[in-house]
Amino acid sequence: MKAYIFPGQGAQFPGMGKDLYDTNKEAKILFDHANEILGFNITEVMFNGTEEALKQTNITQPAIFLHSVILAKTSANFNPDMVAGHSLGEFSALVANGVLAFDDALKLVHQRALAMQEACEINPSTMAAILGLEDAKVEAICHSINGEVVVPANYNCPGQLVISGSVKGIEIACEKMKEAGAKRALPLPVGGAFHSPFMEPAREKLEKAINETTFNQPICPIYQNVSTTGMTDVDRIKENLIAQLTAPVKWTQSIENMVADGATHFIESGPGKVLQGLVKKIYKEAEVSSI
Repeated sequence: MKAYIFPGQGAQFPGMGKDLYDTNKEAKILFDHANEILGFNITEVMFNGTEEALKQTNITQPAIFLHSVILAKTSANFNPDMVAGHSLGEFSALVANGVLAFDDALKLVHQRALAMQEACEINPSTMAAILGLEDAKVEAICHSINGEVVVPANYNCPGQLVISGSVKGIEIACEKMKEAGAKRALPLPVGGAFHSPFMEPAREKLEKAINETTFNQPICPIYQNVSTTGMTDVDRIKENLIAQLTAPVKWTQSIENMVADGATHFIESGPGKVLQGLVKKIYKEAEVSSI
């Protein structure tokens, strides 16, 4: 069975999507339409902008979404049995399986990016990648830190868990992780603590926008970051999407459930190959490729 997977923030690169724009008429129409929807020329930043310009959350998120969705929409043999997206990628996956219309999803992604950026400015916060420790040990250390917010944020693959929280809390956690035997505890160059309680103001804004958006019946199950199991119930999909901003991304668990439900070939749609690498670390026998 074919599972299509869609990347999240961090997969961007200068020039992303330009080949698609130049060689595919349908892609060009969609990119140009996206500029109209957003009210600014995002394709100019994607195709000709610097790495620094692409790192701005209000640019990064719609840029990755556009690249991922337009790749899928212009693919000749796109016929998913199941889909999943890593954090932001969940919106791309919901377009791919017919739940969200392209225009509606792009507007939500743009609102999500702006809301997250605003939330980051309210309280200084950050994230760190913990490598080489068991998930249970990382969770226990996070819970042991008193007086500071530190939570597991991204279960990327066995031995790689990203934590999220206050700047001081993450500093303390990184030291404790190293003492516990972590191979590395790396602070990440991000603007804030995504998938943590610090994103509550953004969650509230996004909830309102999501509740005002039409959600359609999916053509195939989506394995969402919050629930990790194949979902086709529209109300549950909506609830999970709202909860996602403050809840951890359970990518390892999602891939394990997709494999248990018959997925053998994982196809990444979007910039980069990060998710393919994570899938292979979760399930070595998986066949992986890109659109």
